Parts: sequence; C-alpha cells; structure tokens
Amino acid sequence: MEDTYRTIAQPAEGLYKEKGSKFIALAYPVYSEEEVKEIIAELKKKYYDARHHCYAYILGADQSRYRANDDGEPNHSAGDPILGQIRSAGLSNVLVVVVRYFGGTKLGVSGLINAYKASTADALASATTVEKHETVLLQAHYAYPQMNDVMSLVKEYDLPVRDQQFELDCRLTLEVRRKLQDEITMKLQEMEGVEVSVLPEATF
Repeated sequence: MEDTYRTIAQPAEGLYKEKGSKFIALAYPVYSEEEVKEIIAELKKKYYDARHHCYAYILGADQSRYRANDDGEPNHSAGDPILGQIRSAGLSNVLVVVVRYFGGTKLGVSGLINAYKASTADALASATTVEKHETVLLQAHYAYPQMNDVMSLVKEYDLPVRDQQFELDCRLTLEVRRKLQDEITMKLQEMEGVEVSVLPEATF
C-alpha cells in the first residue's frame, strides 16, 4: 500500500489581479474534512466583504478524497482550475481557497479559469513542499505488567507516542505508518491482555 505523499510544509499565499478584480489564493496543509470546514469558515469571517470564496482540496496518499467548489462563480470556472493546479503540482492533504474581490468588469469564463489557475499556481509555487507518510493513530490498552513488552515494540519500530497514561490500567496512543498498521496491530494483539483500537479521522 502506497502511504507516501507530497504536501506543503506551512500555509502559503498567492495573488492575481485582472481588470480590477483581485484573487487572493490561500493554501493550507490539511488532514481531514473537519479541518477544511473550519479553515473555510474562518476565511469567510476574515474576508467577509469578498464576492466569492472558491476552493478545492485533495486528501489521502492515494488522492482519493477531493472536492471543488465554485461558490457562485459559473460552473467549473473556479473550483476545478484550483483542483487541477493542486493535482498538477502532485500534492495531497492540501486545501486552496481563492478569495475574489470583484473589480466591476466581468472576466468571462476563460478569464476566470485563468485567474483561479494563476493565483493558485502562485500560492503553491511559494510554498515549501515536503514528503510525508500517511499514518493512523493506534490506541493500546493494557495492564501495568505488560508495559515492558509494549514499550519494547514502540522502541523497535521507533513509534511516536502521541498520548500516554500509565496507571494500573495503561493507555498509549501511537502514530503508525499506514502500511505498518496491520503488522503492529497484530504484534500488540499477540501480547496477553493488550487491546488495540484505531482512533477515527487520524490521518497525518
């Protein structure tokens, strides 16, 4: 299973101006649909006076989850050009929102497509890209005597610990590469008294 993807390291911004209209492209690294919704809601508040807030995003190493939204612009004149730029840059787990301030002169569909493409390309060109692995969060529950077995597995695979609780009943949340998920789950379950569960929407 392919679990490697390229994304942007931090938010980036691009700009395109045409006949008085201004297109501000804002690119973000994202990990879930929830996060996408939160960012769009924030931007609509921040740029409340803009005519349109068009966007597209791609999620997952296999790029299987994606969406494009024209937000009132003519069909396929905004969201699709944004999505196309993310795709042609070979990126995933990326959201681009283009905020448009209307300048009074209509650009026509081809003018709009060009503006949304150019502003998105500008934002992505200014971003630093990084290679990441898709991961899931596994949570292990076990009794204190199993601690050494569990921790030696964590050490063997060099797994990042995201959360831990060591009492009589122990809980450990581990970040695991997606392609190792089954292997590590099986090894944990082979230990006596260890229960493993996958935490939802935990793709990093």
